[in-house]
Amino acid sequence: MQEIGDNIGRLQSEIAGICSRMGRRPEDITLIAVTKTVDTDRINHAIECGIRHVGENKVQEVMEKYDLIAKKVKWHLIGHLQTNKVKYIIDKVALIHSLDSLSLAQEINKRAEKAGVVMEALIQVNVAEEESKFGMGMEEVDGFIRHIASFRNLKISGLMTIAPFYEDLSMVRPVFRELKVKYDALAQMDLPNVEMRHLSMGMTHDFAVAIEEGANMIRVGTGIFGKRNYHI
Repeated sequence: MQEIGDNIGRLQSEIAGICSRMGRRPEDITLIAVTKTVDTDRINHAIECGIRHVGENKVQEVMEKYDLIAKKVKWHLIGHLQTNKVKYIIDKVALIHSLDSLSLAQEINKRAEKAGVVMEALIQVNVAEEESKFGMGMEEVDGFIRHIASFRNLKISGLMTIAPFYEDLSMVRPVFRELKVKYDALAQMDLPNVEMRHLSMGMTHDFAVAIEEGANMIRVGTGIFGKRNYHI
């Protein structure tokens, strides 16, 4: 498992280098280890090597791994979330990255109230309008936030996007830049239960560009754990 520690070290060095170049602080960048299909021994080893945030795409994997993972980490639900699955993770995850509908917002608020918690969530935005990806359109975000700002047990803490995969990273930069502009504009809105603190952009392939364009939360799986077979 040594390669996991080596990969984390390289990532941290690269993040520090990017931040130095951009006049940012490395400690302001949250590195989320994406643990889809990764077994708990490897996850716990990553935690021993300094990982403090883990992200899962599926509720089922959160349920299977939650009690087997070191308690000093924060859990993130980064994949599409169905309303009927909210009840299973409302007391387990620190942040939901994939809020993309009113019905989901209503369910999160309801379940959080029952659990006696305030759940933080990011609005997933489909900036590039890809049909294959979840998320609301850029033009929908403002109205959506105003509509749900009165929800007492749901706090909107920022935005998330999954950019298209381009070999030429210059093509992905406008996607990140556009979401940062939206993020900054929303930060000026004076609404209850809304505080723009997290801009979740960038994965293994493009996190460097995402940080350059303002991301303060990146989601890295392959860059930590190596390539995985998602079909097993």
